[in-house]
Amino acid sequence: MAFTQRSERTRTAILEAARRLLAERGYEATTIRAVAAEAGIDPSMVMRYYGSKEGLFGAAVDVDLRLGQAATDCPPERLGEALARHLVARWEGPLSDEFIRLLLRSANTHAVAAAHIRTIFESQVLQMVRDALGDHPDAPRRAGMISTQVLGTALCRYILQLSPVVAMDGETLAATMAPVLQHYLTGDLSAPVGR
Repeated sequence: MAFTQRSERTRTAILEAARRLLAERGYEATTIRAVAAEAGIDPSMVMRYYGSKEGLFGAAVDVDLRLGQAATDCPPERLGEALARHLVARWEGPLSDEFIRLLLRSANTHAVAAAHIRTIFESQVLQMVRDALGDHPDAPRRAGMISTQVLGTALCRYILQLSPVVAMDGETLAATMAPVLQHYLTGDLSAPVGR
C-alpha cells in the first residue's frame, strides 16, 4: 500500500511539474530533465512512468473539452448556440485553462502536439455529435466540419490574434459562431449556410 501511494504521489508530482513547465515554456523548451528537476526526482523516474517526452506530454495535456455539458438538455435546434457559448467559456471563461492554447501553439511545429489535438477533437467532437443526434452516417463529417470552425476560430483569436476576431466580446463571438455550428450539426451539408 505504501509503495502504491508513493508511486501515485510521484506520478502526480511529475504531471504537475510538466504542466507548469509546458504552460511557461512550451513543448520545445520543456525537457525531461527540467520536469524531473521541478518535481525533485531523478529523470529516470519520469521515463519509468511515461516512457518518453511524447508520453509525458500526452498525459500532462489531457484536455477534456467537456462537450457533454453543452448538449445537456438542449434541443437539437439550439445545439449550435449552446455549443458556441460552451466553447467560449472553455476558452476564456470559468472553464478555461492554458492547455488548449498550448496545444494550438504547439500543433503547428510539433507532430506530437498535432496528433494529440487531432485525437482530442476527433474523439470528443464526434462523441458529442453522436450523443446529440444519433449515430448517423454523416456524423464524422459533421464533427470534422465543427472542428474546422472551432479550431480556426481559436487559432485566429488566441494565437494569431486577428484583430476583428479579438475585438469581439465573448457573447458576440458565440453569437457569430452559433449559426455555422448549427448548420454543421443539423443542416443540409450539401447546401450553403442560410439556404
